[in-house]
This record gives sequence, C-alpha cells and structure tokens, in this order.
Amino acid sequence: MTNPPRRDTVEEGYRPSVDEPYMNDRQLDYFRAQLLTMRAELSSEMGIDLSTDNEVGDEADLANRTTESAQAARIQNHHLLLKRDIDAALRRIDDGSYGYCEDTGEEIGLSRLLARPMATLSVEAQERRERAARQYGQ
Repeated sequence: MTNPPRRDTVEEGYRPSVDEPYMNDRQLDYFRAQLLTMRAELSSEMGIDLSTDNEVGDEADLANRTTESAQAARIQNHHLLLKRDIDAALRRIDDGSYGYCEDTGEEIGLSRLLARPMATLSVEAQERRERAARQYGQ
C-alpha cells in the first residue's frame, strides 16, 4: 500500500461518512488530526507532579499524601498507555493498515473508529477476545 499524504489539518466541518470509500485520504487525514490532537492534549496533562512533599505532618496528612501520590502515578501510567496506543495508531496510518482489524484484516468500521480512534480490533474480534479471557480466566 502507498503511504497517504501527511496532513495534520482537515477541512472544517468534515466528518468521515460511510458514503465514501473506506479509509480514503480524507478519512485518514481526519483520523491523523484527531490522534495528533489527542496526543497533544495528553502531553499537556502528563505534567502531573509525582513528587511527594517532604514536610512532616500528622498521620492523616501522610496517608492523604500517599493516596494522592498513588492516584497520580496511576493516572500518569494510564496516560502513558494511551500515548503508546495513539502513537501506534499513527504508525498504522503511515503504513496503510489503519482501520483494519489486526485479528481478521476486516474493516473495523467508522463508527468504532470515531468513538475510539486507537481501536485495533473490530467489535466482533474484541468480543471474541473478551469471551476467551472470561472463559480462561485471564
């Protein structure tokens, strides 16, 4: 497959439609712009301060700071995982595999990608994985 043109902006008001060819250049440009915006927003949110205050307080203050620090670390980890997924989706746009299920090779579908632009599986493939995980206790 040939690489789509790299544009980070999309026509104002454009939204992908099932009435146009699947994963055409306009759609790819749209999703690239969405993913780049998401990545920029995440990067600005990732400035969470994970340091703890060295000031000694009572036990309740210490417990509160410990809880806040753990929560900030979980949020930071979640943001790092999202950034990884966004970067992987951008690579798929570049290599021509974006929008196609990694398990079946079938179209993921516009409605799913509009809801979750980082999706790598069709709804059916995702459901199969979830059923298997429940069945085998994973």
